[in-house]
Amino acid sequence: MFLGIDLGTSELKLLLLDEQHHIVATTGVALTVQRPQPLWSEQNPADWWAALDAGMAKLKSEHGAALAQVRGVGLSGQMHGAVALDAADRVLRPAILWNDGRSGAQCAEMMAACPELPAITGNLAMPGFTAPKLAWMRQHEPELFARVAKVLLPKDWLRLGLSGSCVSEMSDAAGTLWLDVARRRWSPEALALTGLNEGHMPRLVEGSEPSAGLKHELAQRWGLKAGIPIAGGGGDNAASAVGMGVVKPGQGFLSLGTSGVIFLCNEAFSPNPARAVHAFCHALPNTWHQMSVMLSAASALRWVTQLLGEPNEATLIDKAAALSDTQRRQAPIFLPYLSGERTPHNNAHAQGVFFGLTHEHGAAAMGYAVLEGVGFGLLDGWQALQAGGGKADALWLVGGGARSAWWARLLASLLDVRLLNGVGAEAGGALGAARLAWLACGGTVDDVCRTPDIARVAEPDTALAAELQPRHARFQRLYTALRSEFA
Repeated sequence: MFLGIDLGTSELKLLLLDEQHHIVATTGVALTVQRPQPLWSEQNPADWWAALDAGMAKLKSEHGAALAQVRGVGLSGQMHGAVALDAADRVLRPAILWNDGRSGAQCAEMMAACPELPAITGNLAMPGFTAPKLAWMRQHEPELFARVAKVLLPKDWLRLGLSGSCVSEMSDAAGTLWLDVARRRWSPEALALTGLNEGHMPRLVEGSEPSAGLKHELAQRWGLKAGIPIAGGGGDNAASAVGMGVVKPGQGFLSLGTSGVIFLCNEAFSPNPARAVHAFCHALPNTWHQMSVMLSAASALRWVTQLLGEPNEATLIDKAAALSDTQRRQAPIFLPYLSGERTPHNNAHAQGVFFGLTHEHGAAAMGYAVLEGVGFGLLDGWQALQAGGGKADALWLVGGGARSAWWARLLASLLDVRLLNGVGAEAGGALGAARLAWLACGGTVDDVCRTPDIARVAEPDTALAAELQPRHARFQRLYTALRSEFA
């Protein structure tokens, strides 16, 4: 039995996996994001720990016998967040999250000071990454910055509480902008840009390696065995890939979560920073991956559902699906940049826009515009990946948005690629974390990292793609026309 812990942005999830690949139990505890100023996005790490403790208490009460059989623990989590600690491992300020946009000026300064930074880290400096957040602290909170002794990523802060050890792994560390991604080690040059050195960083392991052991007191509290290994784990997308069996070149997935991600596995470090494509280490040794990332995907659908007073996202999708061809062609265009954008624009100031609204448009048309606009954003990212040599015959479809067969058909048509829904795919990062725990306890990649059974396939519709092409061109022109206004 293996325990996966996935620290998401909106929920902390726990999953128990047995050695026959059966998911024995899952549970989740909701989290909230604080936005004290425009562009800011923060969470209090104490809330993460409270959620973990509550989730473990529930698992113990409902599945105590299974917990007692757990052989290892794996961690997955939201990437890029900055948890700044003092010399006594006390949290200095709320964690600055992946979708925080305050550090745009610091990104520009870092790129100017070190033009070779993308060649080292595989990525442009973007406000979402961890390093610019510390550069922002250095400038705007100098007294706090002077007390920084360690910087941890969100899941690695949980590891510190679980084990007492400061450790990270390659896939999550690759999203800090401090890692030499090709060499899989901290980069002194990148660290120096933010006034830090390797002493401020956690020790690095591979995601499938043991990193530390579980504290005795927590084992007693939660009904686990003391000292069981905690795997290195993975950033949320790399862990989701392990959970889907996406571990070999040519495999990939599309994630419709809070953000929208297209993930492609690579056998070598393959950066393409000019198109704002991310090149990261995978959670397995000697493996890398590329990603296109848009910051608002299913979260844009959730936003418009609440804005329109619809009971849930599924209801709004059904209304959009019921529109005629003519009504879809006449729907407004939606730019889905509610939290800025990464691939391919790298523009923290980009904003959401409904364009072309009339008295004739109601909830169905606005809902359709959002679903289509997210698809257009994903298409822009897919084209950026293809420009850098990325390819796949099919992509697994994961995340909350993957539940809609209608949206899946729209996306498959836009991307011109088959989208596969896997049985149990909604487990995502928590399943990948449990699998990484299994690997850390001696499992092999071929045995552990299986692809799921296919539950549903969305095939590309060439007629629908042709119908959407003029609207995508208009979508791109609209962003170009408004780009200077966003700033």
